[in-house]
Amino acid sequence: MSNQIRNILENLEQVREDLLSLSDVVWLSIDHNDSEALEQGFAFKKEYNAKVAAFDRLAEDLSILVQQFTASDTLSAIDPMIIPNSSQVINDLKQYQTISLDDEWTFKRPYGVEIGSLAQNKLKTWRRLFEFICRYLAQRDPELFATLPDHPKFKTRRGNVSFSRSPQDLRSASALPLGIYVEVNAAANHFRDYLRILFKIFNLERQELRIYLRAAKS
Repeated sequence: MSNQIRNILENLEQVREDLLSLSDVVWLSIDHNDSEALEQGFAFKKEYNAKVAAFDRLAEDLSILVQQFTASDTLSAIDPMIIPNSSQVINDLKQYQTISLDDEWTFKRPYGVEIGSLAQNKLKTWRRLFEFICRYLAQRDPELFATLPDHPKFKTRRGNVSFSRSPQDLRSASALPLGIYVEVNAAANHFRDYLRILFKIFNLERQELRIYLRAAKS
């Protein structure tokens, strides 16, 4: 039963990510030099975002309710310090196609990751893969990781932030080590962009990261 519950909750999380990706795809398909098309696109985007936000709240409530009722934490973040046998995981991962930070992630399905000397499989949403990498970075350089809420690259002109010391600053906050929270209400490419910035901050080469994709369903 626990595997079935986990699969359902992962699918729900995946749908949330795909809906955000679809919003980006539609917006980028609009001719922004066409005033009428831009106006129609803006109206669509406004209504779509409102409905996706409502769905996101409902999906989050359902996920919490199921996990509380079943007394499980099936979607908790994986700690890089507690990983299965690396050789077994790597052998499993080698069966899958890889993707990099230079690629398009929209509508792709993650499965696992290699970073540094660590390997982890069964990370089936971009959020969970991203959380795993963040936890790895927190272990690699705790002092630098603790400064992320203050970094200008994670702040928009309107003052919105991606990392914070308070979950109230974020729409959908995920707890990370050292009292840091990160925004996880994001599409696949947004997580990719976050990682591009993080790799520069931590002075990491992109080649140190290998991301594996699940096989596409026919």
